[in-house]
Amino acid sequence: MKYDYQTADTAQYDILKKNAQHNRNNPTEAEALLWQYLKADGLGVTFKRQHIIGDYIVDFVCMSHRLIIEMDGGYHQTLQQKQNDQQRTEWLESRNYRVIRFTNDELFRNINDVLRKIEENLYE
Repeated sequence: MKYDYQTADTAQYDILKKNAQHNRNNPTEAEALLWQYLKADGLGVTFKRQHIIGDYIVDFVCMSHRLIIEMDGGYHQTLQQKQNDQQRTEWLESRNYRVIRFTNDELFRNINDVLRKIEENLYE
């Protein structure tokens, strides 16, 4: 099965790559916590973090299941950011990815529920 690993827009790749590396080296508290559960096939599949798809850097992606997980911190609650997130989600979904979003609060309050929802989406 081909997973389309080369998904980055070549015109923006160098900038995106630097930003993705920075994000991997400086994760938010929520991203670092979730990564502890996702890395090393923790859910039975391989996830990548801060992966470039098109002009976007997604928080986590399982390429084999085309599932993207986005962690939304406080700034995602602003009207402009909600609109940007919606546009981003629509673009990713138009490329046959499923996008699920969690707030940092959801993760910190009940990580088991978040992991259950991720597993459900992996096998839909």
